[in-house]
Amino acid sequence: MTFGDIYLVEIPASGGHEQQGVRPAIVVQTSENVDRLPTVLIVPFTTQIKAVNFPFTFVVEPDSTNNLISTSVALVFQLRAIDKKRLKNKVGSLTPDYLQILKQNLENILMVS
Repeated sequence: MTFGDIYLVEIPASGGHEQQGVRPAIVVQTSENVDRLPTVLIVPFTTQIKAVNFPFTFVVEPDSTNNLISTSVALVFQLRAIDKKRLKNKVGSLTPDYLQILKQNLENILMVS
């Protein structure tokens, strides 16, 4: 499990505006830290394309690397930690171009560089 991998995850319902249910999500934690913690940081996807109107989002088109079924929006503003038990299976990974967009969004929302 490395930064930029896409897994199917089960996100529990919270009753709020957060994503929930089984969906693809991007792992945004370094592989060195994945083994040391019981949780993993993820950025969930949605297929609701209008979500791209929110800040800290970007569109990912399906390809043979990410293996997404539909055009999806990465919801970086919904960055969250989930228990590793909620990860189902690896779907694919982001290409270098999408990784760069993801990193830029993370830097902007967390104000780190």
